[in-house]
Amino acid sequence: MKDELSTINYQLSTIEAVVLANGEYPASPLPLRILAEAPYVVCCDGGADEYIRRGNVPDVIIGDGDSLSDENRRKFGHILHRISDQETNDQTKAVNFLLAQGKRRIAIIGATGKREDHTLGNISLLIDYLRAGADVRTYTDYGIFIPCRGTRTFPSHPGQQVSIINFTAHGLHGKELVYPLSDFTNWWQGTLNECTGTEFTIEAEGEYLVFVTTSSLPPLQQSTR
Repeated sequence: MKDELSTINYQLSTIEAVVLANGEYPASPLPLRILAEAPYVVCCDGGADEYIRRGNVPDVIIGDGDSLSDENRRKFGHILHRISDQETNDQTKAVNFLLAQGKRRIAIIGATGKREDHTLGNISLLIDYLRAGADVRTYTDYGIFIPCRGTRTFPSHPGQQVSIINFTAHGLHGKELVYPLSDFTNWWQGTLNECTGTEFTIEAEGEYLVFVTTSSLPPLQQSTR
């Protein structure tokens, strides 16, 4: 678990920007810490309201402004980037905005909760961001979604819950997991697996999404940056 914590702390220290989506505001320590230590925060439209209510000011607000409160629309109009493109959602607009600025290491917070269709859309879009060149992860109150391509090894600990959601991958094979992997055709088929050691490996060709739980981790050390 020590290596796992070291890896997570290193990943947090390299985050270049945080996207705060307009889902449920985080409540658990990890996403709250990421927000608190973020070097640059982009809020997705109405997601800015709660962030501002808690005494924070985002660097940028992205969206068409339709879900942002009238007060904040007036007060923070100078940082509101109105993008009316209906072919992409606000989360994608925020990620594209950051990529255009050269910021690749992105953490997404608040992408889940509230409407379930938005949750599914936000999660599935991680693969698109991977294809666009982003090093991106979504942090929830329960775990981390990681878009992957090819063979990957993850530091872990015995008993950590792991789910694999297949997109385009084939030849899926796992090491140090309780249940064997196959070329899943439905999202649910790769859920509720479990690590048996201090790391696990997924061998594959193509793209897939990994979810690892964080509820069993001890408190992370605070950043000194």
